[in-house]
Amino acid sequence: MAKSRYMLIFLLILLLVTLPGCPRRRPELAPEPKLRQSRERLTPVPEIPAPIKRGANQEPELRVYVAETGTIRTMKFEEYLMGVVAAEMDPAWPQEALAAQAIVARSFTLQKIAENGGVPARNAHASTDIKEFQAYDVGRVNGNVREAVERTRGEVAVYGGEFIRGWFHAYAGPRTALAREGLEFRGPNPPYIKIVDSPAGEVIPEEEREWQAAFSLARIRNAARQITGRDPGPVKRVEVARFGPSGRVTVVRINDLDVSAPQLRLALDSTVMRSTFVNSLRIEGNRLVMRGSGYGHGVGMCQWGARALAEQGYSPEDIVRYYYSNIAIVKMWE
Repeated sequence: MAKSRYMLIFLLILLLVTLPGCPRRRPELAPEPKLRQSRERLTPVPEIPAPIKRGANQEPELRVYVAETGTIRTMKFEEYLMGVVAAEMDPAWPQEALAAQAIVARSFTLQKIAENGGVPARNAHASTDIKEFQAYDVGRVNGNVREAVERTRGEVAVYGGEFIRGWFHAYAGPRTALAREGLEFRGPNPPYIKIVDSPAGEVIPEEEREWQAAFSLARIRNAARQITGRDPGPVKRVEVARFGPSGRVTVVRINDLDVSAPQLRLALDSTVMRSTFVNSLRIEGNRLVMRGSGYGHGVGMCQWGARALAEQGYSPEDIVRYYYSNIAIVKMWE
């Protein structure tokens, strides 16, 4: 009965995304405000792409925008997913971790298609550009990835009759985050997103557990101005103004100006300021020096934690349930 219920909901959602005037929600984490406003004002809203292939127990086909060539390619859902799993996680990792990534990425894809058609700006259901959708690299697909995807074929995570927002990140540090503190998610925190301890410390290399970054004060000033539209002036003081429930910094005060920590991380370079789990920040000369732990926004599944759980003998489904509370995992197609 549960499978039939979710299959019916699945088909109804696919029908809804093709209707004219289907509402589009705003993205979870806003890009730099000026760029977002420019897109909203100047870019015409494209049509939602055609629905993905319908039918109970039938694997859908996706229109995938291939960013490298600027073309649209139609491919089977599971074929697309193999390229995502291979790009988002080390293909040599334990198969249970890769399979958990497959369930989460499959759920992420279906949720995005149900929400706004996927990538309507490209008239596609998905994109190989990580800034638009998920990472994708078919060149990294190996037998381990293929088996991991196949063993979870059609499996998705749902809550309350809807596909979950399948957020994931590289390394949570000591614990995961709520959606608002990690992503500045607009709206109530999804009930399945909880703060959980991450077991990643058991497997992640010591050199990857913590990070340090330094930025010129001029760059800090420019980032604050870019984010808020206000100039804090020459930077004399930087301090944490607010912490979130998981212990992550949510607001940084630069002189007397409050700045979103998640947006500051993006503006400064999220591969350098690896997370908002900041343990210290101080001015040294003409630089702001930060130290912290974690890599990514911290919401949902921690990939290094998934590897640790896999090595402890967890099944792919139980790994997903560890990071997303009170969900059901159902099989949408054979």
